[in-house]
Amino acid sequence: MKFYLFLTLPLTTAFTLPTSHTFTTPKSSLDSALAAEPAGINGSSQPKKVIVLGGDGFCGWPTSLYLSDQGHDVVIVDNLSRRNIDVELGCDSLTPIQSPSVRKRGGMRLSNLALISSCDRCLLLPSEIHERADYYMYLSACPGGNALSSNLDNNSVDAGDDMARSFRHGVNLSHSRFLLRFFHFSPTLFFAVQVRVQAWKEVSGKDIKFVNLDIAKEYDLLVQLIKEEKPDSIVHFAEQRAAPYSMKTSKTKRYTVDNNVGGSNNLCCAVIDSEVDAHIVHLGTMGVYGYGTSGGEIPEGYIDVILPGGREANILHPAYPGSVYHATKCLDALLWQFYQKNDQLRITDLHQGIVWGTNTPQTVRDERLINRFDYDGDYGTVLNRFLMQGAMGVPLTVYGTGGQTRAFIHITDTARCIEIAINNPPKAGERVEIFNQVAETRRVRDVAKLVADQTGVEMNLLPNPRQEAAENELDVSNKKFCSLGLDPITLDEALFNEVTEVVQKYKHRCDPTKILPASFWNKKRAEECASLDPSSVKVKV
Repeated sequence: MKFYLFLTLPLTTAFTLPTSHTFTTPKSSLDSALAAEPAGINGSSQPKKVIVLGGDGFCGWPTSLYLSDQGHDVVIVDNLSRRNIDVELGCDSLTPIQSPSVRKRGGMRLSNLALISSCDRCLLLPSEIHERADYYMYLSACPGGNALSSNLDNNSVDAGDDMARSFRHGVNLSHSRFLLRFFHFSPTLFFAVQVRVQAWKEVSGKDIKFVNLDIAKEYDLLVQLIKEEKPDSIVHFAEQRAAPYSMKTSKTKRYTVDNNVGGSNNLCCAVIDSEVDAHIVHLGTMGVYGYGTSGGEIPEGYIDVILPGGREANILHPAYPGSVYHATKCLDALLWQFYQKNDQLRITDLHQGIVWGTNTPQTVRDERLINRFDYDGDYGTVLNRFLMQGAMGVPLTVYGTGGQTRAFIHITDTARCIEIAINNPPKAGERVEIFNQVAETRRVRDVAKLVADQTGVEMNLLPNPRQEAAENELDVSNKKFCSLGLDPITLDEALFNEVTEVVQKYKHRCDPTKILPASFWNKKRAEECASLDPSSVKVKV
């Protein structure tokens, strides 16, 4: 049996936020290319209530800040699984996305927490739970009451722990609501997110709510949340996003399918059961089209075909996934088609290219708002990985011949595109709207050469851990977003400087042994990469 407690906790009573720090970024990069919002994108629509699923992640966090900055009422929902994967892989974000003051609080181990309630009708705890629990939280009233306070037993935590001391002295539970999941919830991760949202409140004057919730496993709570918040739009980032991680082991393959497809199906069902007419905006991937040579421009989602007998039709573009992760996005696309046809859900699917960059005009306002930066072989996107390696004097890790052509988009444009989609929803009964969310396409070795020329490092051609074509062409249409006002940011050395500056500032956090690929598509690829030695990577000081 699971037990849940909905608490409302004023952050300021739990611990003191660290002093703010502002990035210094080159005037020629962020200030000129990112700071000004293009006219016509944001001004035509009224502010909306938006739930951002996966709002603590690489794309979700800057998008949440951007939407809030544009006047939308934002609720972040996240199960913090990406932070837990950091622990699993033994590789943190290069940027410190958790407050140092929170990281040091190791004395408070609340992952094993049992609840004792004065109301037997609310929670009935078997005796074995009390025997297994390390610490106990006592409630002075029923969990459903309006005037709750909580105290920790004096012997339950280290006396020097500020956060624990605040709990022990009693907390008036009357503000930002969150979910505490007993026996597998990490308060350290929760408070790290609260540092971020509180910092945003300080610098912008705007509130963002945070709810800890697993949409793939906690369906009833998802339905309840949608009923209570009544969002105009739900942005769906809450999926395991890395192709290499999805191919790592049978366990990560199963997790990726269960989490991604299960979460998407739950979302559709929850919108139906809640009876809230919410527009779903899903972040998909260009990988649904496959990375073979298409022989022409890839249209946005649907393709004109001639069927046997000469009949003409416009159908969903055939799927050709290159990993388990990409396969889940293809399955998502079929779910969207079904629920739109069967239940008239309003859905927009965004087929996004590879994201690069770190900062946005919102995240540079305070160091506590910094976005995550992944550089490892599993989660590091190719251009960010190259820029990090170049800044640290490490040879660029180009897989195979580097002849793979990929689509790219800057992280700032990701957030802008999400708002364009929110402001231009399909009408009830209209088919799933599909956008190609890309700025441009480049061959990987050409991108590597740009970075190598700028940083002076060499390119290393490594055995390819992926099962893919050595060379391919990629021509992609992005006319829809451009027609709606997007002026996309393209690869620019001035913007490379912004990423390089971030890397230089935090390079002491890099673990060089995590740079080389650690996930392989099949046994043959693993054998071809067997000569790669992670310990051989040396960072220039």
